Amino acid sequence: MILYRHCLFLLCAFTSISCAKKTIQDVVSSENPPKIKDKVLIAVVDSLSKIKTETFYTKLSVEYKDTTRDLSFKTSVKNVTDSALNAIITYARIPIVTAMITKDSVSIVNKNDKCYTRASLSYIKENFGIDFNYGNIEELILGKPIDYSEEQKYSVLSNPHTYVISSRRKKTPGRLERDEKEEVLIFYTLNDQATQIQSISIESPSDSTSIIIDYISWQVINGIQVPLKAEIYIAMPQNKIHLRLEYEKVEINEPLELIIIIPESYEKCD
Repeated sequence: MILYRHCLFLLCAFTSISCAKKTIQDVVSSENPPKIKDKVLIAVVDSLSKIKTETFYTKLSVEYKDTTRDLSFKTSVKNVTDSALNAIITYARIPIVTAMITKDSVSIVNKNDKCYTRASLSYIKENFGIDFNYGNIEELILGKPIDYSEEQKYSVLSNPHTYVISSRRKKTPGRLERDEKEEVLIFYTLNDQATQIQSISIESPSDSTSIIIDYISWQVINGIQVPLKAEIYIAMPQNKIHLRLEYEKVEINEPLELIIIIPESYEKCD
């Protein structure tokens, strides 16, 4: 069950053991990039948020560490945009978890324990402390600006070393769900050419939780840039998690079939 829950985290959210706090200010260039107008930088983030795919498939090599575990595994991910995401996690080449995430539900089949889970998307928050909706999960996997909205006010931080666009928001229905009094801080850091996302930081001061996604390198598939390598750092009061992801055999806009089968003999997981 422990292995199952740790592998499931990748599907639901998508640092190191010592995990000294990593901040936006840590990302600097050897030379200062040229000055670009704030409205142009915000327009770049807006443009990146509008990149669309009909379908997306990849095999992911995953290295996972937290305060108690250090393991590696593989997972295949299939996504039909605005519809559903299907994943199969393998360990030692044996499928151990199958999951399906839709706009309002999570279904997981645990082949090791011969049990299944069916729940609403609140399952992600309840089990992992991460308030991602379905759209946020798609954005993370595709390397898009997480939770970007044209209706939100954005500002560019005064930093000569890098381009950082930030927002501060309260609960907005259908987006990162938080208590009315809570605020979520989101930072998008662009690369030196201001053409692509370099990292995303999401901070929730009220519950001392932060997420940093570093996109290490990119690849172009069917004319669309998608991640090649990425690292995810999650710091929570009860745990610190570090994920290394490598995207392999990426396919975009190819026909996909999403399937999850729950054998009749399986019982609900505890």
